[in-house]
Amino acid sequence: MTRALIADDEPHLAQHLKQLLERLWPELQTVRVAANGIEAAAAIAELEPELAFLDIRMPGLSGLEVAQGIEGATRVVFVTAYDEYAIEAFEHAALDYLLKPLRADRLGRTLERVRRSLAAPSASGDATLAQTMRRLIEQAAPAGERLRYVRAAKGGMVHNIAVDEILFFQSDDKYTVVRTAGDEYLIRSPVAELAARLDPDHFWQVHRSTIVNLAHLAGTRRDDASRLFLRMRGHAAELPVSRAYVPLFQAM
Repeated sequence: MTRALIADDEPHLAQHLKQLLERLWPELQTVRVAANGIEAAAAIAELEPELAFLDIRMPGLSGLEVAQGIEGATRVVFVTAYDEYAIEAFEHAALDYLLKPLRADRLGRTLERVRRSLAAPSASGDATLAQTMRRLIEQAAPAGERLRYVRAAKGGMVHNIAVDEILFFQSDDKYTVVRTAGDEYLIRSPVAELAARLDPDHFWQVHRSTIVNLAHLAGTRRDDASRLFLRMRGHAAELPVSRAYVPLFQAM
C-alpha cells in the first residue's frame, strides 16, 4: 500500500486534498496531516511515506525547506499558489506541483505521473533533489523572507533548530557546523548560501568560513599582531575575524 503525508497550515485545504485523494486513489493511505513545516519534516523522517504533498508557504519551514531535508525516497508533490515565475522554475526542474485552488482533473494527471514514478523510481532524481531545492528556495521564496529554522543532523537524527539559538555557522570540509550553546550539528548548506538567507542585522560573516550571531557575541580581543578574535557566549574557543571583516567591529 502506498502511504502519503499531507502538509498544509490551512486545515480546510488539507482536508479537501485528503478527500480528493480518497476519491481518485482509494488505495492510497494518508498516514499524517501536518499543520506546519516542522511537523511535516519530523513525520517524513519518522514514517518515510512514499509520497508527500507539501504546501509551499507554511510556518516553521517552507515546503521547499522540508523537501531539501528529505533523506529517504519520499516523492514530493508541491501545492502552491505561487506566481508564473515560480511555476516555470518547478517545470524546469521536472517537479510535480498542484496549483491552488485544487482541481480534481489536474490532481488526477499528477497522480498518474506519481504512480509511474513510484513504479520505476529514478536514483538520479533522488540524488539531485536537495540541490534542486536549494536553487528553488532562492528563485521562488518571497523577497525579504529570512531563514528562521535550520534542519541539522547529529548522531543519526535530524533536528529543527531556531536560528536565534545558533551561536555561529562554520564550514568544516564537506559540511557546515551549526553551533549552539549546548551542542553541535551538521548541515550541507554552504556558508555563502546561508549568508544570503540570514538577517544581515543579526548575522555577520566574519571569515570566509564563519557566520556569527551578534546576539550571542560576548566580546572581542586583539592579540599582539592586532588580529581580531570574537568570544561567543556558551563557547570556549575564540573565533578569528578575517582582515576584510575587521572594519565591521570598529564601532563596537
